Amino acid sequence: MKKLGYISLLVLLPMLCFAQQKSGNAAMLHRAQSALTKVIVHDIFSPPVASRIYLYASMAAYEAALPAQKQYVSLSASLHSFPVIPQPVTKTPVNYELASVYAFMKTARRFVFSEAVLDDSLQVLLHKYASIGKPAMEASLAYGQRVADSVIAWSDGDGYKATRKLRRYNLMKDSGKWLPTAPGYMAAVEPHWSKMRTVALDSASECKPLPPPAFSALQSSLFYKQALEVYEVHKTMTAEQKAVALFWDCNPFFLNVQGHLNFATKKLSPGGHWMSIAAIAARKKGADLATSAAAYVLTAVALYDGFISCWEEKYRSNLIRPETYINAYIDEQWRPLLQTPPFPEYTSGHSVISNAAAVVLTHFFGADFQFDDDTETGYGLPMRSFSSFDAAAKEAAISRLYGGIHYRAAVENGQAQGQKIGEKVLQKIKLDGPAKLAAHH
Repeated sequence: MKKLGYISLLVLLPMLCFAQQKSGNAAMLHRAQSALTKVIVHDIFSPPVASRIYLYASMAAYEAALPAQKQYVSLSASLHSFPVIPQPVTKTPVNYELASVYAFMKTARRFVFSEAVLDDSLQVLLHKYASIGKPAMEASLAYGQRVADSVIAWSDGDGYKATRKLRRYNLMKDSGKWLPTAPGYMAAVEPHWSKMRTVALDSASECKPLPPPAFSALQSSLFYKQALEVYEVHKTMTAEQKAVALFWDCNPFFLNVQGHLNFATKKLSPGGHWMSIAAIAARKKGADLATSAAAYVLTAVALYDGFISCWEEKYRSNLIRPETYINAYIDEQWRPLLQTPPFPEYTSGHSVISNAAAVVLTHFFGADFQFDDDTETGYGLPMRSFSSFDAAAKEAAISRLYGGIHYRAAVENGQAQGQKIGEKVLQKIKLDGPAKLAAHH
């Protein structure tokens, strides 16, 4: 725990010099998001569960930042079940920048295993804020705690605890159905995730994709041809295609096998990658605390609902992975470039959540927003540059075919599914306040 605490200090120390620059500065929130991502990677949360952590922490940060500005309104204005959190009534001024980050950290702590990491980080943060005075400190933390408590209480009704009690997934041995793959032959991940409460979607099935091509072992069938494409792409892969596949791998389940020794390589989740892109965009744009928090929260909603929608389809179609199909019908020795994740194939989760997030981020920062994505440099991969969020989402989607873990139908239909989810998020959750609406008109 001491080592984890030390790491967390290194993560958060750079943000402290920004803490008092100006009211509404988002530097602290960006650093807090980065700190949370490191904990999520360390604790090896599955992509769907990681999206849930980002969701509630981002909701708390957003709600706690609201009283200091007039540009955005509470989530309760769009989500009828979301709690209305009373604004602070105190003669002592509240530092809403501090309250926002405190609410974020206290909420995040509720959902991770390594609470000590966030606790250590929070203590460093509070120490730096001593100059605002004890009354202001206490008022700010009290409000941040009130917001965190409200969001955590609301999270209790999302169905997560109930899904922990459901029976383990039973494999289907029928032809064309998903089976675990080497090297770990891991059990199905989150087979009941479709039972989670959605946020912007009316139900898990609202953005149901087109069905996958019908399974067939016949060489004349569309299914065989799609599997053959995956096989041929792997054989003729260019250096650029390999770089794309590796950059977007984002597989927290990656297992190293060396003889009898098995150990995990900790990697970013795909949702964590897109939360990082949201931070990159907000920093480049110079977005203030309110806009940064708004971008984070809607990106988190898109990721969270995207995983629910995608996972419902995965366990409905329960489709065989390319690795299993190719080994059975094309080449029994073949292995994909990337390690096949432990859940059914259709649709591609990267395709769904990347396109959903791209729609939201385009709404905030524009359709032609160029950015340099250095998210993976900490994992030994070079930076990649994109002309837009849509371009990044398209690359993330096709990377799964290059990596050998998805057929083209899962990629393309997943993209369409994600696009619809992103649009639903923007239709359902209206964060723009009166001031911004007036400016638009």
